[in-house]
Formats: sequence, structure tokens, C-alpha cells
Amino acid sequence: VVEGVGDHGCEYMTGGAVLVLGPTGRNFAAGMSGGIAVVLDWWNRLPQMCNQEMVDLEPLVEREDVALVRRLLRRHLELTGSRTAASILQGWPEFASKFVKVMPHDLQRAESQPPPVAMKAV
Repeated sequence: VVEGVGDHGCEYMTGGAVLVLGPTGRNFAAGMSGGIAVVLDWWNRLPQMCNQEMVDLEPLVEREDVALVRRLLRRHLELTGSRTAASILQGWPEFASKFVKVMPHDLQRAESQPPPVAMKAV
């Protein structure tokens, strides 16, 4: 969890989860091939700041994603006393629609594929 990132945030990210609670610099997610990033995009600037060559920007609507964000916010608040995290949690209905999920194309394709069929030994 970070409360803002400069240029090239999440560049070449290959796994894990990042929650950005503030602005991003230019070229965000360039070369991102794995993991998930969620950005609080209060001013709707992420589409201009994000390198969308390898990622899609999606609304935060999946129950599991929302649960992850709220869990990360609570933990960030607990560990740091962040007023930003406290404000977001307190005003969740207002903030929820401002979160954007950054999802790599390759990861999205892999998740949409059916699981492989097990081969039976002869």
C-alpha cells in the first residue's frame, strides 16, 4: 500500500498486489505482466498516466477485489495510522467507485481459460 507513486510505478510488475491511494506519475504499469494493481483514481487521470499496452483498466466490482482492497486498507491503517486510509474506510460508499483495477492482458487471458483436462493413465 502506497499513498502515491511517481513515474513508472508498477513498471515490469510480475506478481503480487499493489494498492495506490493517491496519484500516479506517467507510464504507470509499463511492462506489467502479472499481479494486480488497484489505484484510487479520484480525478480520473489514470487513463492518461497509464501505459495501457499490456494492461486493461477495469472498475473495482468483483467481490474478491473489493474485499482485498478493504483488507489492505485496514492493515495499512493499523500499521501506519494513515489518515488517508481512515478517511477512505469511513467514506467507503463515496470512494468505492473511484478505484480502478489494473489487470495485465496475459493474466486476464490465463484466468479466463478453462482448467486443463486431466489425462487418464492407460
